[in-house]
Amino acid sequence: MIKKLAVYCGARPGCNQEYIDMAAAFGDAMVKNHIDLVYGGGRFGLMGTVANHVLDNGGHAYGVITEELYSRNTSLSRLTDLKVTANMDLRKETMMDMADGLVALPGGLGTAEEVIQAASWTGVGDNAKPVAFFNYNHFYDQMYEQFVVMNREGFLEKEYLDAVCFTDSFGEMLDFMNHYQAPTYRQYH
Repeated sequence: MIKKLAVYCGARPGCNQEYIDMAAAFGDAMVKNHIDLVYGGGRFGLMGTVANHVLDNGGHAYGVITEELYSRNTSLSRLTDLKVTANMDLRKETMMDMADGLVALPGGLGTAEEVIQAASWTGVGDNAKPVAFFNYNHFYDQMYEQFVVMNREGFLEKEYLDAVCFTDSFGEMLDFMNHYQAPTYRQYH
């Protein structure tokens, strides 16, 4: 069962109020489902929106931020707990260790890099936790299509394509994660 969810998302709000509203609803849904938030610790953009909604509804929000970002005063001050790491690699590792599942809401390059790393580690056996792309407003349609191309062209096995969830439904995402069975790691012959 998913008790702590790592959420990767934009430190910017996006260009449409819909993204903020979606992030708020996502945070609300986490609390309704008794799921704690693990995230990058920021107070801006979608990150801050999800965390504030989790906290405003009585949930717990655990931030993990780098020393560099912390020194720029980007962290949310009211978190349940805030861990400060030396660098981004340790931040990602800490978040993955703390969470039961990992999901990307809309975001930029950092969001994409973090969730794709989590998904890619499934194949090498370093991540047995479920990974999802919250495909709000078709945000990740092209990402999914690229994964399909990788599979079709022989670079991504079907079991690893199927090990990643693309959905715009919190309920479907949670069902996928709660019933997830990690595929065996890739074998080379």
